Amino acid sequence: MRASTSLKSLRFAAVLGLMFGALSLGEARAANPLELNFWLSGPRYDGGVADCDKALPTIATQFWEKESSFWNSSLKITGFSAVRETAFRPWQSDNIPRRYCTGEAMLNDGKVRKVHFSIIEDGGFAGYGNGVEWCVVGLDRNWAYNPACRAARQ
Repeated sequence: MRASTSLKSLRFAAVLGLMFGALSLGEARAANPLELNFWLSGPRYDGGVADCDKALPTIATQFWEKESSFWNSSLKITGFSAVRETAFRPWQSDNIPRRYCTGEAMLNDGKVRKVHFSIIEDGGFAGYGNGVEWCVVGLDRNWAYNPACRAARQ
C-alpha cells in the first residue's frame, strides 16, 4: 500500500511539472517601460568615506556587544591610540570605496591589542551610511579574519 501511494505522488508531481512546463512555452515579449527599471541607474560612489576616528565609537560598541552576547565575556575597549589610515580605495576606481585603518585598542583587562578596520561607503544597514568591518587581533574567536586579522587589513 505504501508503494502505491508513493507511485501516485510521483505521477502527480510529473503531471504537475508538465503542466507548468506547458504554461511557460508562451510567446516571448519585450519588457514594457515599467519593467525596464529605467529609474535604477546603478551605484554612484563619490568616495565620501569618513575618517578613521569616526569609526572608533562604533567599533567599541560592536566589540562589547559581540563579547558579551556571543562569548559571555566582560571585555570592553576602553580607548584607542595610534589610529592611522593604511589605504584608501586601494583597488580599481569602480569598486566600493573603502578606507582601511589600523590602531591599538586598550581593553579593560589591561592589554593593548592591534585593531584593523575598514570604513565602507554605503555599507551601513540597508546601504544607508558608512559601514564598519573590524577585527581585534587575538580576539577573532570565530576566525572570520584569521590568521591574525589579515583579511581585515586590506
